[in-house]
Amino acid sequence: MSYLLRAAALTDAPAVTELLNEIDRIEIGRPETDLPTVESDLGHPEIDLDRDSWLAFDGSRLVAYALVWDDSKGERIDADHYVLPDHQKAGELLLEALETRALEKARANGAARAVIHLHLNSAPTTDLALIRDRGWKAVRRYHVLERPLRADADLPPEPPAGVRVRPCADEADRRQVHALHQVGFAEHFDFQPRSYEQWLHDIHADRIDWSLVWLVSTEDLGDVGFLIARDDREAMGWIRTLAVSREARGRGLGGLLLRQAFAAFAARGRDTVGLGVDTENATGAPELYARNGMSVHYAVDTWETVVE
Repeated sequence: MSYLLRAAALTDAPAVTELLNEIDRIEIGRPETDLPTVESDLGHPEIDLDRDSWLAFDGSRLVAYALVWDDSKGERIDADHYVLPDHQKAGELLLEALETRALEKARANGAARAVIHLHLNSAPTTDLALIRDRGWKAVRRYHVLERPLRADADLPPEPPAGVRVRPCADEADRRQVHALHQVGFAEHFDFQPRSYEQWLHDIHADRIDWSLVWLVSTEDLGDVGFLIARDDREAMGWIRTLAVSREARGRGLGGLLLRQAFAAFAARGRDTVGLGVDTENATGAPELYARNGMSVHYAVDTWETVVE
């Protein structure tokens, strides 16, 4: 079977969204990819769509999609790769293309090799034997968690004495969230330092409802944590990022921020909230989420290959 390959354009976002939702239905049983997310990915300011993206068509049908981007400015290159089950040859063609382009990008950064990371569902439509044969290996597992919500039960929490939770109200608050994020995630797997402007794009700041971003502070330490939530996903409310500074952990502040988000989503009529977590997170995040009623929806693996 022969495929038509070409670069993606911003106008392809609806077709890519449709493809990813078709894959969602196979992998997790329901569509959970939204058009704004795909539009933001394709519009990433550090991506040259003509060189960093690929679409594969069987006739007029889009059957595979891939994208590479460079947040590290070193050897680490990130990639997306999606393919329908019956079109693995198209998937292999896109893997070859993204591996070649990733090495070009790493070399342009002065690196001798590219270390490429790719996220796939734990039971993906991609043929795992195919990517293993190409030298890829799974190096990390993440869980997507979810929790049901009830407006009559999920009420705004009362902060303990000496603790304040406030919405992110202005530019100074946003910069504070960024600063806390850079410190709070510095030791996490796959973390890449990001400037304030880069971080704003990463979190899709142009689409964020900042009333769903909170800072938590204590009398003795000041601002020590934050939570970023989003209400632009059709399937569920989404908690994108939660962090509490090392010196403030163990005071229940993470749980306080979680319950604040649960209450806000429930008040908006949401019946489910979700988030993603590294299963090897050393800060106690998986246990925190379990204590607050969150359970596994599905698993995602980080795959890695080194191209020299």
